[in-house]
Amino acid sequence: MKRFSTLLLLAATSCVSVYAQKGNLQKGGYGYLYCHMNDHGRAWTAYALSRDGFHYEDLFGGDSIFSDAEHARIEGATRDAYICRKHDGKGYLMVCTDMNVGAKERLGKKETWDNYGIDLLTSNDLIHWESVTFDYRKGVSIFSDPDAESVYKNWATINRVWAPQIVWDEDYVWPDGKRGGYMVYYSMWNRGEEAYDRMYYSYADESFTTLTQPRLLFDWGYATIDADINWVETDQNWHMMIKKEGGKPGLFTATAPTLTGPWSEPVEDDYVDFEGNKKCEGVSAFQLSGEKSWVIAYIEYSSHPRNYRLCLADENMRNFHSPRNIEGVKAPQHGSFLRLTKKEYKRLAKLRR
Repeated sequence: MKRFSTLLLLAATSCVSVYAQKGNLQKGGYGYLYCHMNDHGRAWTAYALSRDGFHYEDLFGGDSIFSDAEHARIEGATRDAYICRKHDGKGYLMVCTDMNVGAKERLGKKETWDNYGIDLLTSNDLIHWESVTFDYRKGVSIFSDPDAESVYKNWATINRVWAPQIVWDEDYVWPDGKRGGYMVYYSMWNRGEEAYDRMYYSYADESFTTLTQPRLLFDWGYATIDADINWVETDQNWHMMIKKEGGKPGLFTATAPTLTGPWSEPVEDDYVDFEGNKKCEGVSAFQLSGEKSWVIAYIEYSSHPRNYRLCLADENMRNFHSPRNIEGVKAPQHGSFLRLTKKEYKRLAKLRR
């Protein structure tokens, strides 16, 4: 009876540890997937595999993992890929910026770096993907709550919807009372109605095919892009690393007790400072399997060729140190990282060529 009680206690403890996990589901200790925008010419989404999180090998020779023409229905190219697991572990999600910087004339864009929407993708095996595209110029009709108060008067003048990412929010409550949703956060700029890029968020349902109308996440009075949000267990706060372009520019951290804020001002004395005056963006943080410390990935794009860095931070996602370049990837750029099980790793390794 004593042994049976012990087994019950262990099982209960195991369940608590799984369900207490905040944010995106973390699973797997065999390897790592780097899902990223390829940095050769027109952007596309590529994969690279690693056993240790620092040394990688391109899959498909660095070519696209899917047809951009099929999934990027606005401009025919995907950028800034962010990948994660579904919250129940039954599949995978990806979100990309729908943008082709080399097609300004063909697409009739006012500026090279303008774009108008994002792509939401789902997969059961990390190889075959289905998607929906949201063209924000179409206005409130594309959202699941078109009658809600809108952040813009004229959606037709929107000119940026950049670098979307995903985090599971177990506390979100839908109008019908159902709990849990995917918070999709991104920077947005409507040149006709605001002065600079600001961070917004929408919520996607479990199908990952719908979005609520955007809501402002915060406004610090200057442009901010490329946010990456993670739950830090040691201080029981959400940490957001972000590129800020006001005051002292660079990659900084803000914190909040809940996903929708209030978000603190960036911590000015603890930031990625070892790049000097070089330009950096595209932050993506992840933890190595079995480690409490963090790996902070970002692109340093002032140099030629550019440098895709992996630096370290402590268990509080503070005290950034030991920058090094990612190894084995021909053209690394803005992307994200996913821990893999042995089965997942072996399946993807068959895509080498």
